[in-house]
Amino acid sequence: MYDIKNIYEAYTVDEAIKLKQEHPDASFIAGGSDVLVKIREGKMAGLELISLQLIDELKGVSMEEDGTLRIGALTSFSHITADPLVKKYCKTLGEAVDTAGGPQLRNIATIGGNICNGAPSADSAPTVFAYDCIIELKGVDGIRELPVRDFYVGFSTVDLKDTEVMTAVKIKKESYEGYFGHYFKYAMRNAMDIATSSCSCNVKFEDGFVKDVRVAYGVASSIPVRAPKAEESLKGLKLTDNNINVFAKKCLDELSPRDSWRATKALRKQVLYEITVRCLKEIRKEHEEAVYA
Repeated sequence: MYDIKNIYEAYTVDEAIKLKQEHPDASFIAGGSDVLVKIREGKMAGLELISLQLIDELKGVSMEEDGTLRIGALTSFSHITADPLVKKYCKTLGEAVDTAGGPQLRNIATIGGNICNGAPSADSAPTVFAYDCIIELKGVDGIRELPVRDFYVGFSTVDLKDTEVMTAVKIKKESYEGYFGHYFKYAMRNAMDIATSSCSCNVKFEDGFVKDVRVAYGVASSIPVRAPKAEESLKGLKLTDNNINVFAKKCLDELSPRDSWRATKALRKQVLYEITVRCLKEIRKEHEEAVYA
């Protein structure tokens, strides 16, 4: 059923890098929810794999001294959703990954694998963009960090060098502190389906006005994208229904959804507009509840 030539097991990141040097044609595998499906379909038949699953240093959520949240690349979706630090400081990420597949998939799927797959439909992708996450990588040349917006370079393509292993997703304190967020996924079914389109938004308020906003989309372009011009236009305004509607229309000007067998471009544009409006209205509601609590 699975045509695999060899599997090598790594117990540390350095060992994984060394195995990659020794077997340059081998592919890293984390949870395997994407790779194993491709192998079963015959798309990667006969390949060699380097398993990262037993590398404990790549698992878990922690907070660094400066308040940066560090999520190990091998942390499963289920653990992210349940983690106390995620619930307290960046709950939108936990809510987003909790929409992926079903419980079985979320128990094995890792955030590192989901991001490195490079798919614009990945449930974690818009939210890591909306949190302005930093991607941490380690290879033969040492540790490298880059903004997530620079990590995605094309459809299903990320800036991952031959021997590099993604080690963590990092969210700086200034990227989550004081923000209200929401993730909305539109799919044909409520479970066990990938996103037709998705939107994740974070808003920071000051005296009832929008101080900062970051909105990001999945399946709105060949890679997850932000709408920076629209974001700037909303700063200093209140989240009235009219301002939300105008903002959503401006976001569409920066997006480039495509026709596919799953949805037409016209449908995706309508969906993207609607889920943007819904995200902002949910954020407004949560902010009002916090103010008047």
